[in-house]
Amino acid sequence: MSRWTEADIPDQTGRTVLVTGANSGLGLRTAQVLAARGAHVIMGCRSTERGEAARRTVTGSAEVLELDLADLGSVRAAAEKVGPLDVLINNAGIMAVPLGTTVDGFERQFGTNHLGHAALTWLLLPALKQRPGARVVTVASLAHQYGRIDFDDPNYERRSYSYRGSYGQSKLANILFARELERRSPDVTSIAAHPGLTVTELTNNTADAHKSFLLRIGGRISHLASQSVEMGALPQLYAATSPEARGGQYYGPDGFNGMRGHPAVARMTSAARDDLAATRLWDLTVKLTGITPDLP
Repeated sequence: MSRWTEADIPDQTGRTVLVTGANSGLGLRTAQVLAARGAHVIMGCRSTERGEAARRTVTGSAEVLELDLADLGSVRAAAEKVGPLDVLINNAGIMAVPLGTTVDGFERQFGTNHLGHAALTWLLLPALKQRPGARVVTVASLAHQYGRIDFDDPNYERRSYSYRGSYGQSKLANILFARELERRSPDVTSIAAHPGLTVTELTNNTADAHKSFLLRIGGRISHLASQSVEMGALPQLYAATSPEARGGQYYGPDGFNGMRGHPAVARMTSAARDDLAATRLWDLTVKLTGITPDLP
């Protein structure tokens, strides 16, 4: 793969794209770039006030959609407002937060990063199926490498909570979900991507201990290993727009350990390639969300 950049994005005129978490960071950059290329961008944001402030930085056609992924009622309400859709980019997320629950009682990281996005994706399948070549891009993380899904206790109701372990579990779930969606969806292409080591507002909401750790190492390695939001958004932009992107694949930066660089096929752990685990997660997600996807 050549050194793919924003300049390689095809004309997006006539396409509608929904980006979750579009009020800041990777989501906002993705919205800005796609709108500038001609797409109509729906900016899914928990806070409409922050969403509208972000929308004013977008050059092109964009609107704000109130969407709280930690509330399945909000997810359902948002999905009902979306018409025909070309691309869904599951970008939003929380990282390494203290133990807590979503509106529906799920552990916050698993509930927001995986269950909320899975529910949104399933509810939007009718909208996606109306557009030929529709895609779903699910943003994962290098953190999936230390993820393990406890199918008996995914919400930490009985085991000791680990904000690091929970985040890894949610990011592993993102990849497994993307791969299983590709296997089950003949009408929609499903791709996963990750931004490498990109510093965004995500770290502002982490648990104090994790934030302290980031601050300790940040001064030593951030200038060497991390990259800008502009570069971090490239893998998901590639997955969303490139004619060369393939369903079921995982894209990330091509540099050392996948931390920075231009989009390329990224390494998945054996856990992320576990087809049985992907099927088990799919079934568990149906049970927890109460949503049965409209797929063969």
